[in-house]
Amino acid sequence: MKSSMSKIDEIGRREFIANAAKTCLGVGLMPMAGSYIHNSVNALIPGARPAKARYVIYLNMAGAMSHLDTFGPKPDCPDIQGPTKAIKTSADGVILSENLPRTAQHMHNSAVIRTCVSSQGAHEQASYLMHTSYLKRGTISHPTFGSWVAKLSGQINRTIPMNVRIGGGGNLGAGFLESKYGPLPIGNPKAGLANSKKAEYLDDQQFGNRIAMAQNMNSTFTGRFPQKKVRAYTDLYKDAVKLMKSKDLQAFDITKEPEQMHALYGDSNFGQGCLLARRLIENQVRYVEVTRGGWDTHDDNFNRVSENCADMDQALSALLMDLEIRGLLKETLVVLTSEFGRTPNINPRDGRDHWPFCFTAFMAGGAVKGGTVFGESDNTGRNVAQGKSVSPADLNATIAYALGLPLNDVQYSPSGRPFTVAHKGEPLFEVLA
Repeated sequence: MKSSMSKIDEIGRREFIANAAKTCLGVGLMPMAGSYIHNSVNALIPGARPAKARYVIYLNMAGAMSHLDTFGPKPDCPDIQGPTKAIKTSADGVILSENLPRTAQHMHNSAVIRTCVSSQGAHEQASYLMHTSYLKRGTISHPTFGSWVAKLSGQINRTIPMNVRIGGGGNLGAGFLESKYGPLPIGNPKAGLANSKKAEYLDDQQFGNRIAMAQNMNSTFTGRFPQKKVRAYTDLYKDAVKLMKSKDLQAFDITKEPEQMHALYGDSNFGQGCLLARRLIENQVRYVEVTRGGWDTHDDNFNRVSENCADMDQALSALLMDLEIRGLLKETLVVLTSEFGRTPNINPRDGRDHWPFCFTAFMAGGAVKGGTVFGESDNTGRNVAQGKSVSPADLNATIAYALGLPLNDVQYSPSGRPFTVAHKGEPLFEVLA
């Protein structure tokens, strides 16, 4: 048995371990990729500022949300604005689209950045830039911002992963950082964490015997190849079992929430994803991203944005209210944005096309200067008119600064190239408390 196992090549062994985890243990490997423990003592460089926020909930409006019909309306230019009207908010002098009546009541705790720009006008490339602060290259995979947070902020809850992604987000992950900093993916928030329970036909003794057998089978291989990636498989088993046996696993089970809470957030996957995000923050998960797609409105923009906003507005306002009532908003940074905006001009199909030259981002929480609007686009929402242009790297640097992360901390890729959490981005101090 030992001689035959020692001949299995690395790829075959990897497949064997993955199948063993799912079949024998009743768990999957990939969902646990972010759950490693690390020592946070050296996470902040000496003299680093204190953090204004401990957690981030990042709401990703995938497909490019129309800024004119949400957070940056232009009521004085009806040919550009179309049928969408502007409304007053809880912050003096701040207006939002009529599609966001509930969010408007939280503007006193929130800030809007109206001068976001991107150098990329295609979805995949722009989303990559927004998530990593770096341009997409064929020769390297950069870490997502959530992976940087996991790497630099330190783990509070020693059982649950530091970085969770709910509802999609593509293949973006830890990049050249260790895989333990990558996002734990949750496809359906209503279903909880997949493959997290022991197989029903196994009792505790059988379960323990199978783990011991797997460890014994691995011992020769791990001894011969003591690389970081090889050791990760053993750690993966340990973390999976730890979470399976922990009461913290309940954090992923939103069925434990009262029906009134489900109704407050809305029954959509995005609404329930925001509810799950709050539960995870309560359990000290550092970074949670929730994705809502459907914003690629080349056709029928106004009806589709109105429908999308009904869902997004309800979930966002519920999240802000829920966090505030529980005393969590003061230490949680809520960010909502998309990869770029949409054209001021309305096309013949009553839609708006891609527009990376000016769009918006929304921020709320204890680290944010409430009732703030940074910058303004011109009277058509086409280009930046007042204030600096805010790049994806600048937005990420602002979030990182609020979290107290060391912006100049250098991590090296396998080829020896230096990288930092937000590339060359500069924090936007005007929106920070």
